[in-house]
Amino acid sequence: MTTSYDCTSEEARADGIEHAQRAISEKKCIVMPTDTVYGIAADAFSPQAVTMLLVSKGRSRQMPPPVLIPRLGALDGLATEVSDEARKLAETFWPGGLTLIFHAQPSLDWDLGETRGTVALRMPDDEIALELLNRTGPLAVSSANRTGQTAARTAAEAQEQLAESVEVYLEGGLRPVDGEEGVPSTIVDATALPLRVVREGAVSLEQLRQLVPGVLALGEVAPEPMPEAEEVPPPPEEPEEAAPEDVASEGPEPEAEKTQPGNAPSSGPAAG
Repeated sequence: MTTSYDCTSEEARADGIEHAQRAISEKKCIVMPTDTVYGIAADAFSPQAVTMLLVSKGRSRQMPPPVLIPRLGALDGLATEVSDEARKLAETFWPGGLTLIFHAQPSLDWDLGETRGTVALRMPDDEIALELLNRTGPLAVSSANRTGQTAARTAAEAQEQLAESVEVYLEGGLRPVDGEEGVPSTIVDATALPLRVVREGAVSLEQLRQLVPGVLALGEVAPEPMPEAEEVPPPPEEPEEAAPEDVASEGPEPEAEKTQPGNAPSSGPAAG
């Protein structure tokens, strides 16, 4: 049976969070507000629950949901090979509208769909969402609408599309709270360097580049690395030219002293 809670009331909010936590533990789906739009959530570590989420949205396993986390410290438990550049973005824009794609920790026992060994992580900037996440741990969350339809900005709008496929609806009022049109999170691929924007959203490219100047824009191709220059062998050494004075001093060797007549040397023994 589907139940909706008006979380603008403290008492109803407490009851709703408790019921939502119980539904998550029972592998069921719930709808909750986030800082961007409303999301349908399920236990990230339950293949059954994630399958129910995808079926509720009419979505295939080729479009796995991102995972929302309650605190920055959960990052290293779920992702591996986190670069300094990606960590800097997370520290600056979490909680907020930035989703980062990482290599998933290989030891984790979960099945979010065809992720190819990656996981998309985000920490939402929403009190109700964070309160629930702190109780349940990481949740697989996607926008609370049928695939191809408009994202829900209230729990009531989500219920019109998802109906009985969801156990609990947490109504927190309009999202975003300022009443502006809902903007999805920016998604950045952080599985390799340079970082690359794969979906534009709440955090602009200019904001990203203020921290990490090398972030590639959507569709931008990384420049080809410059080929290493080949070492050119030095030219052969030319023989040194003789100094002018050396040339002047050189000449034909002196001839042997000519023998004068009558001075021929004796070829026999001396007279006694």
